[in-house]
Amino acid sequence: MASPPRPHPLARAKPAIWADRAVQALWDGGVTAKPPLEPEFLWSIGSRGFDSEDEHAGRSEAEVEDFRTRLDRLCTSLRAEAKLSALGHTMAYGQLTSAIRKRHALGRIWRESPELATTEIAPPILIVGQMRTGTTRIHRLIAADPRHTGTRFCNSHYPVPAKPDLRPLKAGAALAIARRINPWLDTLHPFGATRIDEEIGWLAAALSPATFEAQWHIPEFVRWSEARDPGPVYAEFARILRTDAATMGDEALPRAIKCPQFSEDLPALLAQFPEARVVVTHRDSQAVLDSSVSLIASQMAFQSGQADLATIQAEWGRKLALREKRIEQALSEFEGHVARVEFDALGADWRREIIRIYAALEIEQFPAALAEIEREYERSNTGAHREHRSQIARFAEA
Repeated sequence: MASPPRPHPLARAKPAIWADRAVQALWDGGVTAKPPLEPEFLWSIGSRGFDSEDEHAGRSEAEVEDFRTRLDRLCTSLRAEAKLSALGHTMAYGQLTSAIRKRHALGRIWRESPELATTEIAPPILIVGQMRTGTTRIHRLIAADPRHTGTRFCNSHYPVPAKPDLRPLKAGAALAIARRINPWLDTLHPFGATRIDEEIGWLAAALSPATFEAQWHIPEFVRWSEARDPGPVYAEFARILRTDAATMGDEALPRAIKCPQFSEDLPALLAQFPEARVVVTHRDSQAVLDSSVSLIASQMAFQSGQADLATIQAEWGRKLALREKRIEQALSEFEGHVARVEFDALGADWRREIIRIYAALEIEQFPAALAEIEREYERSNTGAHREHRSQIARFAEA
């Protein structure tokens, strides 16, 4: 289904406006109380039904403290800076209580089956680069190689394994709701409940800023997090990855993993996986900024009553410069295999670029693998996300 016209980066769809008004009306009428974004309250909701030991299982005390501190700082920033709409407030409440719930559910699994968190896995292939530089495309192309594997969208956002595995159904339902609220969602990123996707859900479960700064204006939390050691976040990330590999039965296959946040935290990620191979994506900086601002604005528009395009542009100009600097600093000290790929070169001749990347990473060329990669390329080449460039061009003309 084609998306409706998007006249402005901060445009809101009617379902988002109606949902916001409905939530506010429920609060104003006393039908339901507005949930406070206070750590203690959120913890009481998210930890309900779990043992207190579940917070600690598999984790060091420093890692336990890191999550608690992150929650406190994030809540402070949300209350003081975010200027959330009623819908945005509700979404923040849901996401934070969900992160606390996942934290405990994972801890319970590791308390009962500690070996899952230490599963031996093949060294992963890290897709590192700014958002909007082709990371998703190269990620899915490499993961399509049957000698590799990747993380399903549903596993990223629902990292707690269970039998029967209902995560595809949950993710499908969540995406259906998200598409109603934001009908331009698939033009920004090609989603699918079981498609290979980035592990941003695992970072969110550890309260990395990755998913939150793309939705809310929380500069104090972002600056604090940028200056803080992300080691505890990536220790949790590694445990989730090892658990996911064990439960999916693909621990022997190199997993292609990807998230733009990696570019900011690469040393901490490489500390967990020192034998990883790295693919770095590049694109014209102005094109990256324009596309990033469009994506962020689309998410903030319906979650904040005072989203401001100039503020978003300034923040993400700063953010992208920081990430670019950190990528190069980290790679200057990395002695492993690194391949670099340009966005335009990948678009012009994907086959040539894959062959070149494989050579740089010392991955054996395999005709049958190339056929599978081609199938993924053809699939991705017809997605709704191809409309995004046209949206950005119209914004520039307005």
